[in-house]
Amino acid sequence: MGLKFKVGITLIILCFLSFHNSNGQDKPKEETKWYDSFTIRGYIQARYNRLFETNSKLKCEQCDKSWGENGGFFLRRARLVFSGQIGKQVYFYFQPDFASSSSSTGLNFGQIRDAYFDIGVDSKNEYRFRIGQSKIPYGFENLQSSQNRLPLDRNDALNSALSNERDLGVTFYWAPEDKRKLLASVVKEGLKGSGDYGVFAFGVFNGQTANKPELNNTLHMVSRFSYPFEIGNQILEPGIQGYTGKFVMPEDQLSPGVKYISDRNYTDKRMAASFVLYPKPFGIQAEYNVGKGPEYNKLNDSVEVKNLQGGYVTLSYLMRKNDQIFIPFTRIQYYRGGKKHELDARSYKVNELELGIEWQPLKQFELVAMYTFSSRRFEDNIKRDNLQEGNLLRLQAQLNF
Repeated sequence: MGLKFKVGITLIILCFLSFHNSNGQDKPKEETKWYDSFTIRGYIQARYNRLFETNSKLKCEQCDKSWGENGGFFLRRARLVFSGQIGKQVYFYFQPDFASSSSSTGLNFGQIRDAYFDIGVDSKNEYRFRIGQSKIPYGFENLQSSQNRLPLDRNDALNSALSNERDLGVTFYWAPEDKRKLLASVVKEGLKGSGDYGVFAFGVFNGQTANKPELNNTLHMVSRFSYPFEIGNQILEPGIQGYTGKFVMPEDQLSPGVKYISDRNYTDKRMAASFVLYPKPFGIQAEYNVGKGPEYNKLNDSVEVKNLQGGYVTLSYLMRKNDQIFIPFTRIQYYRGGKKHELDARSYKVNELELGIEWQPLKQFELVAMYTFSSRRFEDNIKRDNLQEGNLLRLQAQLNF
C-alpha cells in the first residue's frame, strides 16, 4: 500500500505540473505598446561661410541664405525626429525644423518638414503606402538626409525640382525584405545612404512643394526605380526616376509688370538617372536630369516654359583611424534652367567645384570644411544681367543625438 500510495501521489504532482505549464504556454503574449518602439533623435547644424570670400554678392537662395554680404554665423538646421513602429504594419514619422526662415529678416521659426505614416499591405511590409507630407522620390541626393550628405548643400540641378524635397501626397513603395535590410545597413554603417525608399515607387502629390497650398486641380505623378546590390565587398545602386504635372506660379512670386501665362499653370516635368557606388572605401555618386519647367526670359521680360538640364558627380574616400572617421570629397556640378519656387522662376546657369573633408572625431559630432569655386548667373525681373563669380571657405559643425 505504501508503494502504490507514493506512485499515485507522484502521478498527481506530474499531472498538475504538466497542466500548469500548458496553461502558462497558452496564455496570450502581452501586446507591444506603441511607446515601446517610439524613438526621438535629431541633429543641429551651425555654419560660417565668410572665410576667404572673394565676392560678397555671390549668393545661393535655395541652398544657404547666409552666403555673401550680411551673412554671419547661421543655424542651417535644428531638427527633432519622432518616429516609431506603432503597430506591426503601421509606422509614423514626424520631423519639425526649428531653423526655418519666415522672411528675409525672420530666422529660426518652427516648421513641419515631415508628417507621414506608412501602412503595410503585407506582414513583412514589403508593400506599403506612405500618406502625408514626405520626400518625393525623385533623385538620390534629394532623398539623402542632410545629416548624412557630404557637400553642405544639395546640387542645384535636381534640387531645383522640389523646394525642401517634400510635398503632400500618397506614395506606394515596394522592396523585398533583403533589399530593405541592405538599404538600412548602408546608413547604419555610415556609408552615406539615402534610407529605405523602396526598389519601386509610384506616387501622386500636390506639386506646389512642402508647406504650400494646392493651387490647381491637377496632381503631379512621380515614379522611381532603384536597385541596390552587392558585388564582392562593394555596394552599388543605379536608379531612374521621373515626374510630371502642372506647377502654378504663385502671384506673390511674380514681379509687377512681368509677363506670364494667364492661368499661371506651367508644364513641370523631369526625368533623371542616378548611380551610386558606396564608399568602401572609394565612393562615387552621380546624377543627371533633363526636363521642362517655368523659367524667366530676360529678353522679353516673361516667365515661359523652357528646357532645363544639369547634374553632378561627387567622389569620396572613407578612412577610419582608431575611432575617428575622415572623408575627403569633391563635387562638380552644372545646371541650366529655372527655379520655379523663386521670384519670377529665376533663370540660372551654375558651374561649381567643391573640395572638402568631413571629420567625425566622435559619433555625436562632425566637422566639415569645404572650399567652393562658384560661377552663378541668376536673373529675374529685378536683376536682368547678374553673373556672380567667386570663391569661399565654408565650415559646418554638426551635433547628432
